[in-house]
Amino acid sequence: MKLSCVWSTLRRIGPLARLSALLALALIAACAPVPPRPAPVADDAAQSAREATLAARPEWGFRGRVAISQGEQGGNANIRWRQQGADFDIELNAPITRQGWRLASRDGEVTLAGLEGGERRGTDAEALLLEATGWRIPVAAMAAWARGARGQGRGAVFSTDPEGRPATLVQDGWSIEYRGWFPGDPPLPRRVFARQGEAGVRLVVEAWDPP
Repeated sequence: MKLSCVWSTLRRIGPLARLSALLALALIAACAPVPPRPAPVADDAAQSAREATLAARPEWGFRGRVAISQGEQGGNANIRWRQQGADFDIELNAPITRQGWRLASRDGEVTLAGLEGGERRGTDAEALLLEATGWRIPVAAMAAWARGARGQGRGAVFSTDPEGRPATLVQDGWSIEYRGWFPGDPPLPRRVFARQGEAGVRLVVEAWDPP
């Protein structure tokens, strides 16, 4: 029935009957089937091209905010990440407690500063952080995930959105979701959420260097 015919019929009936009819129409509309969302796809060609472009830019960085959780424990910090090839320099500053930490890697040696008892050293950034703070953060893989790339040497299952950008990524037991992008060639993530069991890392990027 055309909408004009429905409205003409409603005008000829009483107010109570008209209200009942409108409610019935609303219920019918609410029960109408919702079109299914498009199933996620894995565009390997687009992802491989993206990763090749990113690999040609080994020096990069970003600043933003990060929320780290481990079970019921959690914390928030401002983050400044600088990457030069395999080396990195990550600064974390908690805005409430004004505590600061610095995790850096140079030629395979990792240092963690800002803890009580002095600087810690090791060769595995993830193991060093876990031992010193109790936080489980996959630092080496996060350097790739933060830019929307797969970590090297590990199997990965991913999906891409209609624009060919990463939507989800599962790798090394971690599940990563991408929720927002900065425009560019290639686009860079704005929000990255990673989780493995009770461990979680929620990254919100405010600016990339270079953009």
